Amino acid sequence: MLMIEAIIHYFQHNSADFFLAIWQHVYISAIAVFAALIIGFPLGVLSSRNKHIRTFVTGTFSALRVIPSLALLFLIVALTGMIGVPAAVVALTVLALPVILINTTVAFSQLPDAPVEAATSLGFTQWQTFWQIKLPLAKPLMFAGIKTAAAEVIASATLAAFIGGGGLGTLIFSGLRIMRTDLLLIGGISAAALSLLVLALLNLLERFLIPWRHLSN
Repeated sequence: MLMIEAIIHYFQHNSADFFLAIWQHVYISAIAVFAALIIGFPLGVLSSRNKHIRTFVTGTFSALRVIPSLALLFLIVALTGMIGVPAAVVALTVLALPVILINTTVAFSQLPDAPVEAATSLGFTQWQTFWQIKLPLAKPLMFAGIKTAAAEVIASATLAAFIGGGGLGTLIFSGLRIMRTDLLLIGGISAAALSLLVLALLNLLERFLIPWRHLSN
């Protein structure tokens, strides 16, 4: 009961701070995933066309995934000298990039030959074949990478508070510093709920962009 009262008291007096933390968390996460997509999509398509580049890309970026998020964050700070939101966005972009890049590379390198050959025989240009045949076939695996990246970024964005990046991590670390369990619960539950909400929205977007994948559901 005391915990519930403490949580209610927090929202009564700090609701503006809470919604600011939510906004900061969403802001840095969205920019990071979008930047990783802008970088990873064309690189993935290019690397899928060459076996040696594909092997190098998948090996190198798979190795990046083993670096802990906190270590990556401090590494970016050390290498760039940035702190706050810019450093957090760069670190989260680097975190999201491997899974998007690898999934895009694999998606385009494992396309079935028959639809592509049929499009060519019908006189499709390379751009028409790419946009109307290859991209739709690659979408499911690509989208799976985007969802995984989004979930990882939202979870890791709590660490941005370590370097002044804001977000829900400020509540969690404040709770640890001053031994406030209510702040820990508010920050942790909010981050988890935000992650679930984003995944639900991405699932809805997937149903819109890839409707044929859900016809049997």
